[in-house]
Amino acid sequence: MTDDVTQRMVELEDGGVLEVHLVNWSTTPDDAPVAVDLHGTPSWGRPAGTTRAAAAARGVRLVAPTRAGYSTSSPAPGRDVAAVAADVAAVLDALGVGRVVVMGTSGGGPHALATAALLGDRVAAVASIAGVGPYGADGLDFLAGMGQDNIDEFGAALTGEGALRSYLEEQRAGLADLTPELLAQSWSSLLPPVDVAIVTGSALAGELVESIEHALAPGIQGWLEDDLAFCTDWGFSLDDLRCPVSVWQGGVDLMVPAAHGAWLAQRIPAARAHLLPDEGHLSIAVGKVGEVLDELLPSL
Repeated sequence: MTDDVTQRMVELEDGGVLEVHLVNWSTTPDDAPVAVDLHGTPSWGRPAGTTRAAAAARGVRLVAPTRAGYSTSSPAPGRDVAAVAADVAAVLDALGVGRVVVMGTSGGGPHALATAALLGDRVAAVASIAGVGPYGADGLDFLAGMGQDNIDEFGAALTGEGALRSYLEEQRAGLADLTPELLAQSWSSLLPPVDVAIVTGSALAGELVESIEHALAPGIQGWLEDDLAFCTDWGFSLDDLRCPVSVWQGGVDLMVPAAHGAWLAQRIPAARAHLLPDEGHLSIAVGKVGEVLDELLPSL
């Protein structure tokens, strides 16, 4: 199978641009179903090989924007989670696409929910995959169960933009020497054994390193904007979700602990919960995308 990935820039009304990755657009009919794929933090839009393969096997076209401030996408200081909806709408308009399904992994989870809540009937169904819940929400201890690296990162975010900027700049400098072989060791506080197995000797490790390199090439602005957005009001209500919602979360996830998925599943009206006790963070992202698409696509 030939890997069909192209990249284009989409202009926004405010004069900024978004980098967008298109998967399977030259190998599928013009009326093929479209799924919007929203990436994690820090990362860029190009979907992992497992995601591309799952979409290709189902004849699905992927639209994968790179959020503001990452890679070649223009920064948007002060953006909230809800801001992504207008960006996704602009991308779909530029592509001439109407109704879609949406999925977001990790830091992309809240952004996927925002897109579905704010774009109304344009989103047929949405999935949050290992997605973070809102900070300060009743019944959710945001930091409990996270690996130390994430506790340090969000602790800096909660202290303020200056502290977070200093922390992320230091982290970016350390990531400059990251290699696929060192990934599991570098993320030791964040990876349970099931995730260590996923990245050990696999193509995924190289993809993750490449993704971080591209995402942070211009600096830490996108990462900073994401973290600050997660820790403040998201700018939309979960009660505004009207389409089918799926919540996928691993029971041994150390990046986004299981309690986040359980909280979202309880608070989102009629959410379909997939709370998988033996899965981690990366293992869901790698191993469950086909199942996620199979659940979303019938809504189109």
